[in-house]
Amino acid sequence: MPMSFLASPPQVLCLGEALVDRLGPLGGDPAIDSLWDDRLGGAPANVACALARLGTPAAFLGRLGRDGIGQAFAELFAERGVDTRALQWDGSHPSRIVLVRRDDQGDRQFGGFAGDDGAGFADQALDTTELAAALGPLLATARWLLVGTIPLASPFAASALGLACRQAAAAGVALALDVNWRPTFWDPAADPTSGPSPAQITAMEPLLRQAALVKCAAEEARWLFGSADPAVVCAALPQHPDVVVTDGGAPLRWCFAGRSGELSAFRVPVVDTTGAGDAFTAGLLHGLLHDPVRRQPGQLLRFASACGALVCQGAGAIDPQPSSDTVRAFLANRV
Repeated sequence: MPMSFLASPPQVLCLGEALVDRLGPLGGDPAIDSLWDDRLGGAPANVACALARLGTPAAFLGRLGRDGIGQAFAELFAERGVDTRALQWDGSHPSRIVLVRRDDQGDRQFGGFAGDDGAGFADQALDTTELAAALGPLLATARWLLVGTIPLASPFAASALGLACRQAAAAGVALALDVNWRPTFWDPAADPTSGPSPAQITAMEPLLRQAALVKCAAEEARWLFGSADPAVVCAALPQHPDVVVTDGGAPLRWCFAGRSGELSAFRVPVVDTTGAGDAFTAGLLHGLLHDPVRRQPGQLLRFASACGALVCQGAGAIDPQPSSDTVRAFLANRV
């Protein structure tokens, strides 16, 4: 498998899953329909690719099978210029395929997996020893470590995630947490709309208490904090992180450095919402790296929101990701 990395050291390390989103037809079911659309995805992989497209050097830290999906990701990362020094290869477990149902408006719901031979998927087997060997040089130059909660659903991946978070803290690298609650990863038979159990919330708490930036959907905030108000989320955590709460097409709400506000969503024709939140996260981290003291959070979030809106207008999470020039052109045509 080829290895790639940017000439510039990565400023954001994205740890977690890289997988295929098998998109069913609008209003259909990819588990039974003969027509589907396979797209490379997985939130951390999406964010790494989106950052690279925006011009921010990024690395992907994860594990893929030695299969066609892994090869496709290797080629994608090389094309985008994503650093893959911490990408692990698994000869025993396949890369994961996620079945994604889409309603008539393009909104998606995760509904199980394909490609497993009964022994689990490569992303579940993320190896702590391999990761530890790769982390040192990456953390020496990184400014952010981006993670989600999906690795917590698998013991090996959870252990590797914990190691990365501890080493990031020791190196002074800030943690960005996109909660990205997906019950099917914890239990394939779970209701895709169900919230986390008390034990699952307890597993998330170390990430929540370390994060300098927390991004969550409104329902995730209610499950975890009893409120979708980002100021309440910020106050509930000892480090008082910056918080962004998204709510689909409703205005997103934010609390940055004690200042709160909201931003209406851009109205665009929607083809597929898969990966829009990840493009938003990439846009936000890109902006924070250029404005680390958060002087103008409204402008940061407007840029990030435009990244998400542009991804909604194409199929899949990665192909429609915009460049910085495309985002600026989009914003120039919006009041």
